[in-house]
Amino acid sequence: MTNKLNTYTVSVYTENNIGLLNRISAIFLKRHVNIESLTTSQSEIDNIYRFVIVVKVVESKIKNIVKQIEKQIEVIAAFYHTDKETIFLETALYKVKSKSLFDEKHIQKIIKNSQANIVTVSPDYFIIEKTGWREETEKLYDSLEPYGLLQFVRSGRISVSKEAMNISDILELNTDK
Repeated sequence: MTNKLNTYTVSVYTENNIGLLNRISAIFLKRHVNIESLTTSQSEIDNIYRFVIVVKVVESKIKNIVKQIEKQIEVIAAFYHTDKETIFLETALYKVKSKSLFDEKHIQKIIKNSQANIVTVSPDYFIIEKTGWREETEKLYDSLEPYGLLQFVRSGRISVSKEAMNISDILELNTDK
């Protein structure tokens, strides 16, 4: 085992119960681990939700955190993966002054080269959407900032593991008991 800090993506499959997010985040807080990113959504299984939590810790610490998370009654299973074991992206929205779109032709080239999309145009502003890796969304932010960036928001990481997590099999085992 190494003492090197690594980025881990923690996936928690759970029922959607009130207060669970607070209890899960308290586990990280007690161990003085900062959550870099947190996303939650419906999973591939009806009525089962998935938390995707990104942290930077040593491997021994993430193992203990995942074990503690799994002790929560509503948690069906928890996994952790390195960046090499997952495919992950983020989505960002940029609100920019419309004047820039019409007066600065270079901004259209920036949008095209970044493979972003204009999703809304109004007389006062336009909205750009970019899905990609963190470095890509930050690069587009830096490129748009001089043109009157009014608002910016980025989602947390969304990810899927390269290897199967077999959550359906775990659910079947739990219902057989």
